[in-house]
Amino acid sequence: MTLPEPSFADRDGKIWMDGELVPWREATTHVLTHTLHYGVGVFEGVRAYSTPDGSQIFRLVDHTRRFFDSAKIMRMEIPYTFEEICEAQKEVFRASNSEEGYIRPLAYYGSEAMGLRAQGLSVHVTIASWPWPSYMDPELQEKGLRVQSSSYTRHHVNISMCKAKAVGHYINSILALSEAVDGGYDEALLLDNEGYVAEGTGENVFLVKNGVIHTPELTSCLDGITRDTVMVFARELGKEVIERRITRDEFYIADEAFFTGTAAEVLPISQLDGRKIGTGSRGPLTERFQTMYLEEVHGHTSAHPDWRTPVS
Repeated sequence: MTLPEPSFADRDGKIWMDGELVPWREATTHVLTHTLHYGVGVFEGVRAYSTPDGSQIFRLVDHTRRFFDSAKIMRMEIPYTFEEICEAQKEVFRASNSEEGYIRPLAYYGSEAMGLRAQGLSVHVTIASWPWPSYMDPELQEKGLRVQSSSYTRHHVNISMCKAKAVGHYINSILALSEAVDGGYDEALLLDNEGYVAEGTGENVFLVKNGVIHTPELTSCLDGITRDTVMVFARELGKEVIERRITRDEFYIADEAFFTGTAAEVLPISQLDGRKIGTGSRGPLTERFQTMYLEEVHGHTSAHPDWRTPVS
């Protein structure tokens, strides 16, 4: 019998909370905290992997920079230095006693006041870490995802701040993913307000056609760190990468398509809206990027040692 996963509120371990490690079950906040009601907060998703040189955090500096950038965009001032937040992520991962895991920094407003003015509010920072072996079923890493174009539109640059990894933005993702799963799909593809492909619910997206790699321009998309990693790999392979507006019917006739993200890593797309993409399974370039990514994060290559930060 498979036992259910424990609640995230009921686990052993430590969480970094406003400068100190506290017992997991005591890492709480008040129900009237401003962010819980109005959604103004920012977060990151970071991963640590086992390597021959011990556990290392992948692209810690880049994730932390985006965390601070997101806060600035949302008019939040992080009450810690960049270096302190980097060290805190290493500290909380060490406290998890894991070789690999997911790290979640979060900045949110306190409970000093309610209302839309959002004035006089303290900014709190928490960082948790837990094992998260695979965001998707490992079988899908080879077979690919069945994807549905969502009826929900991705954020517009004059409606929300698309470069911020903001808490409230993910209402859009949850609705889109719920709709797709209810329809029997694995994931959703969101279009922007003009009908061009934007991204998945938590991933950037690429297509391959005639050996050329295409990805949506970063207008209404988050500037993904895994996206950037794969683009570096592509250039190292001598492949052309074009950032541009892409229509969803271009994906229907692509040779390959795949998602990228810290949680998802590199995942092939086998179908979109009932149309088979390419052969209907993982393509050769997608497989190559999967291999390069896993070799990089696990330290089996010396190509980009600056991307990996030891936790010890």
